[in-house]
Amino acid sequence: MRPIQMVDTKTQYLKIKKEVDDAVLQVMESSSFINGPAVTAFSQSLSAYLGVKHVIPCANGTDALQIAMMALGLQPGDEVITPSFTYIATTEVIGLLKLKPVFVEVDRRTFCMDPVALRSAITPRTKAIVPVHLYGQAAPMEEILQLAKEYNLFIIEDNAQAIGGRYHFSDGTTKMTGTIGDIGCTSFYPSKNLGAFGDGGALFTNDDALASRITMIANHGQSKRYYHDVVGCNSRLDAIQAAILSIKLKQLDRYNAARRAAADFYDQAFASCASLTTPYRAPYADHVFHQYTLLLDGINRDELVAYLSERQIPSMIYYPVPGHLQKMFGLSANSLPHLPVTDWLTERVISLPIHTELDQEQLSTITGAVLEFIE
Repeated sequence: MRPIQMVDTKTQYLKIKKEVDDAVLQVMESSSFINGPAVTAFSQSLSAYLGVKHVIPCANGTDALQIAMMALGLQPGDEVITPSFTYIATTEVIGLLKLKPVFVEVDRRTFCMDPVALRSAITPRTKAIVPVHLYGQAAPMEEILQLAKEYNLFIIEDNAQAIGGRYHFSDGTTKMTGTIGDIGCTSFYPSKNLGAFGDGGALFTNDDALASRITMIANHGQSKRYYHDVVGCNSRLDAIQAAILSIKLKQLDRYNAARRAAADFYDQAFASCASLTTPYRAPYADHVFHQYTLLLDGINRDELVAYLSERQIPSMIYYPVPGHLQKMFGLSANSLPHLPVTDWLTERVISLPIHTELDQEQLSTITGAVLEFIE
């Protein structure tokens, strides 16, 4: 049996090695390493796949979030509502731009933003909402869109963990996650569902004026070379990564299907175990399982992690310290938001290996070890 890994990028690469190697060599021979034809081709392909008008690549997913907030003209002191139960990048950029993060509760089934909590958090200073499509599960965007329209708020989708997911609206229409709000942001970090062999990110929008502003901000605020209209940054996707992503984009639906198949195996194996709650699949969206995250009931998580590790089975805790408890925000005990579901989740979640290359033997080994520990 091959060693079990949280993410097996090497085996995935070997299956598309010739295409990837050829694409990289073409970039090397062209000597067009920044922007250029490879980046343009990837942007156009991803735009067509997502059904969105504009795809603007950048250096990483964190930059994408920052550029989105800059493009929307958010000013210091403006409030931005976001879940606390997410990776720190989502809220880090809010602090970096001297905006005010307003942490809200998540739904204990989906792990995504709770619309009821969202409504309660809106104030006259609220300017934007950043829903996170966590672990591959889409946030309830239909309700979030209604609230944004009611209060005239921007929506920035954090789609770093759910690219390729489809959202099904109650009127029968379907959109890809990341294309529903004003701006969508994603990451191409190697472990993502669509991962590069280095860093990378992108922003999505259907708004022509926003796309133009995003493009300027990502390139030093330039409207044309050496003419800087706004304060920007230097955030570009290099051509080698774009060439690799173009190859992998063709496989994305297959990759997500493989992740769902692995999740199906886990679900069946754990179906009769009362101590484990398997991931909820919201009926409004197609879960793409960036992570397979269990909820533990009456199980010592640290002991389970150690037990699996002894058997060369990795596991991860995403995320043990929620945003509102991070020292970087300096919230005092008196100013901490009351987020009991978030606190409850951080003590009980554990993620098992999930990726495109898991085979039946590996899955049987993982599930067998978990059940053996519980029993």
